[in-house]
Amino acid sequence: MEMNFAGRVLDMSRCHVMGILNVTPDSFSDGGQFNSPGAALAQARQMVSDGAALIDVGGESTRPGAKEVSVAEELDRVCPVVEAIARELDTVVSVDTSAPEVMAEAAKLGAGLINDVRALQRAGAPEAAAAAEIPVCLMHIQGEPDSMQENPEYRNLRRDVSAFLTERIRVAEAAGIKPERILLDPGFGFGKRLEHNLDLLASLEQLQLLGHPLLVGMSRKSMLGHITGREVNERLPASLAAATIAAMKGASILRVHDVRETVDAVSVVTAMKEAGR
Repeated sequence: MEMNFAGRVLDMSRCHVMGILNVTPDSFSDGGQFNSPGAALAQARQMVSDGAALIDVGGESTRPGAKEVSVAEELDRVCPVVEAIARELDTVVSVDTSAPEVMAEAAKLGAGLINDVRALQRAGAPEAAAAAEIPVCLMHIQGEPDSMQENPEYRNLRRDVSAFLTERIRVAEAAGIKPERILLDPGFGFGKRLEHNLDLLASLEQLQLLGHPLLVGMSRKSMLGHITGREVNERLPASLAAATIAAMKGASILRVHDVRETVDAVSVVTAMKEAGR
């Protein structure tokens, strides 16, 4: 299956690496490192050189406990970076946002993907995403980032996540978003305890039954810290293990901080799958 990201086409039957580019002061791993457009563009250029097929630009931290930023501030952070990357680099520019105003403006500036951790739940978001006429990723989340980790509970995790995503697909399509423009993200770490995250990873293939490519992000997350006891910047081996498992289970896009290393891991998985065929 191929997906068209504003003119750049990716084969979604293969696994691609998305580089994380947070233009925020408070993201959990790289907050404050790439706040200026120049620093952000340089980082994006390095990630593309390392093999990233997509760059995900985020102007609002969604770490547990994070506070919302104003739309005006998010636009100021994101738009210059999206415009510069779209102009300078041969890559898909993704915008990590829940704000309909940011979706609309980023699409005008060359973004090829809307990556919404709230799955178009904000007022006007489904309509803005449909009008942008680019793919959108719908992520499962329980609650909001500022409170999602306080006490997440599920009756049946796998069924609850599938039901949520099915409903958000319905809303997206009702707004006019074509099915071939929808990706899904199980939302590792978003309103989930460690056992929930591990259950989701173990059963990742089941989400493919919903009929849309999967985008997965576990890079450096606290779930890996709980398993290994490592601090954020010491979680590369665990991140690679998680990414490799997700790639083997059919993820189409891996959202990561460490692009070069993940590209190598994905290359091994791809070679194994092709040899098996």
